[in-house]
Amino acid sequence: MKDYRQNDGLQSSVPRPSMKHSTDPDDWDLIITPRKKWYDLQLKDVWRYRDLIALFVRRDFVSRFKQTILGPLWFIIQPLFTSIVFTVIFGQIARLPTDGLPQILFYMSGTVVWSYFASCLNGTANTFVANAGIFGKVYFPRLVTPISLVISNLIAFSIQFLFFIGFLVYFFLRGSEIYLTTWALALPLLIFIMAGLGLGFGIIVSSLTTKYRDLSYLVGFGVSLWMYATPVIYPVSVIPEGWAWVANINPMTPIIETFRAGFLGAGDASWLRLGFSAAFMVVILFIGVVIFNRVEKTFIDTV
Repeated sequence: MKDYRQNDGLQSSVPRPSMKHSTDPDDWDLIITPRKKWYDLQLKDVWRYRDLIALFVRRDFVSRFKQTILGPLWFIIQPLFTSIVFTVIFGQIARLPTDGLPQILFYMSGTVVWSYFASCLNGTANTFVANAGIFGKVYFPRLVTPISLVISNLIAFSIQFLFFIGFLVYFFLRGSEIYLTTWALALPLLIFIMAGLGLGFGIIVSSLTTKYRDLSYLVGFGVSLWMYATPVIYPVSVIPEGWAWVANINPMTPIIETFRAGFLGAGDASWLRLGFSAAFMVVILFIGVVIFNRVEKTFIDTV
C-alpha cells in the first residue's frame, strides 16, 4: 500500500511501514486457555502471579485492623484472653489436668496452634463469595486469593508464637518443669501441614458454598466443635480409651501434641502419627485444588 502526498504540485509515493501481525502462538507473552483435563492444575500460573500474592498479603494484613485503636496488638490480646478464660473455666473450675505444665502455658500452646489452622480454614472458606466482584472482572489464577490468606495468617501466627515464647521463658526462669526437645525442630513441618489442611478444607467449602450457601453458616460452628474434639484444652492422656479413635483420626491431634512435646517437653509426639497428618493433608489439598479449579469455570453464574 502506498501513501500519496502533495508536495510542490508533484505527486510522490512513500511506502508505509509493514504492519504485519503474526498469529503464531509462540509470539504471545501469555496464552489463557480453558482447562480441559481435571488434573490440569496450572500451578505454574500461581508462581507467575507471585507478585499479586504479595499485594494480597499486604492488603489482608493492613485491612484487618484498619481503623482500629490497638491494631496488631489484637494478635496478642486474642490468644492471651482466650488462654486466661480457658485457665479459669477448664483449669480452675473443671479441674482438667495439664500433664504437670503451668495451666496458662498449656492452654496458650494449644490456642496459638489452633488459631492459625482455624484462621486459614475460615478465611479461605469464603473465597468465591467474598471475591466475586474481582473474579468477574479480572483474570488471574483464583488460587492466588486463598494462598495469600494462608500467608497473611502466618504473619499473625509468628507474632503469637513470639508472645508464647515470652511466656515460656518467664515460666522457665521461675523454675517450672518445662524444656525444649528435638521435636521443636519440626515446627516448619507443623506449619506446613496446618497451612495445607486449612487451605484444603477451606477451598473445598468455598467451592461448595457457590451452590449451597448454608455451608458458610456451618463453617464457624463446625470449626468450634472440631476444636473440642482436638486436645487443645486437655491432654491426650485424659481421653477415655473408648474415645481414643477420635483423637487418632483427627489430623490436628499430632500437630498440637508435637508442638507441646517440642516446646514444653510434654506431649504424645510420634513420627508415625505426624506422617498420617501429612498424608491426610496432601490428599485433602489435592482434592480441594481439583474441585476449586472445576468450580471456578462456572461459579460466576451461580454466585
